[in-house]
Amino acid sequence: MNKAKVFKLAKGFRGRAKNCIRIARERVEKALQYSYRDRRNKKRDMRSLWIQRINAGTRIHSVNYGNFMHGLMKENIQLNRKVLSEISMHEPHSFKALVDISRNAFPGNKNVVHAPRKVAMPLSV
Repeated sequence: MNKAKVFKLAKGFRGRAKNCIRIARERVEKALQYSYRDRRNKKRDMRSLWIQRINAGTRIHSVNYGNFMHGLMKENIQLNRKVLSEISMHEPHSFKALVDISRNAFPGNKNVVHAPRKVAMPLSV
């Protein structure tokens, strides 16, 4: 890269990284490496966020994320995770309908009623 392009990319850097060509070139190259890497990491982070939102929405209806997605797959409902997370946040009644469809399609989604846990009482001395 020529000097003008390096300084243009180094605009906003602190210290000599913005006006000394040797240091600016190193910092710009590293910044470009970070931006390349993080464009991919951003996609990974967003998918993780969508899964967390879907899981939170399904657990309200006593279904876990994996069983919910398996039930949707068995019913051939092809909604991606981004759309499902938006529905779970902004359309709770529509999302409940999806949970019900998933629950009926996959037997693992049936409501499981657990017996109340017994709490051990401490012995008095």
